[in-house]
Amino acid sequence: MRANFDGFESIQLPVDAGNETVTINAKFGGDGPGLLLLHGFPQTHFMWRRLAGELIEAYTVVAADLRGYGDSSQATDKPDHSSYSFRAMAADQVKVMASLGFDRFTVIGHDRGARVAHRMATDEPSVVERLVLLDILPTSYMYSHLERQVATAYYHWLFFIQPYDLPERMIGADPIYYLHSLLGRWGTASSAHQPEALSEYERCFANASVRHAMMEDYRAGASIDLEHDDEGSLIAAPTLVLWGERGVVARAEGGPLKVWQDKTDDPQKVVGSPIPAAGHFLIEEAYEHTRDRIVEFLRAGHPNSTAVRLG
Repeated sequence: MRANFDGFESIQLPVDAGNETVTINAKFGGDGPGLLLLHGFPQTHFMWRRLAGELIEAYTVVAADLRGYGDSSQATDKPDHSSYSFRAMAADQVKVMASLGFDRFTVIGHDRGARVAHRMATDEPSVVERLVLLDILPTSYMYSHLERQVATAYYHWLFFIQPYDLPERMIGADPIYYLHSLLGRWGTASSAHQPEALSEYERCFANASVRHAMMEDYRAGASIDLEHDDEGSLIAAPTLVLWGERGVVARAEGGPLKVWQDKTDDPQKVVGSPIPAAGHFLIEEAYEHTRDRIVEFLRAGHPNSTAVRLG
């Protein structure tokens, strides 16, 4: 396994975002079919350093920062928050992959990155070959099932959507303390995050522009993203869903697998299971178990299944 993106190239790719250009920061390496890795809040592409290193022998791996996150550039705010909609962020990543020569690829996403991957799979089904969603339920489902336990655990969803600049100003009083409080929630102990990863997340979260982009992401999630969800588009790609046994997602009525099967054009295409003893941050808490489930799923779609190896 290659540690911390050994053998990867750091790239900064400009993409057309309508009336402006957004630059996407990513790590790029390997050979074979395209594989896109998308991180969640409050992390960066750095969360994928171990998995990317294991898959570089079988795939051309791209681990990207979402628009506004990490070292990707921020977009200009719009009144409807569409600059940070999952649709806009998905379009960025499709253009990144196209610029690297991939018009069809597999995408793995965690948290907000998984929501971007979900939108990508419904907006542009021809580009998503296989889809892996880590520890999320559909955005519309979350807001329509916001009962007390979920609202308590995910209070930040309601806090971040408040008008500018209330959350920005309050978090800005002590951003690193606040970051640590988030990384120690949702069924995960903060100690699950290795020091080198924590340092990277601290560096980015200390940037007020990055924090504002994160707030705009959540504001979009409570507004324009719900409008996009109401369009009713279904997932067509074979899909793997994984969730933490101790996390909030596991509480979904009927189970997370059933929720996602209802979002696809064929329930038989969706497989999934809980990750034992894990909360929200599956890669950090239960790396080997999570990796093994992902690799098993990827093998079924790889032209040379023996190339996708464990360890």
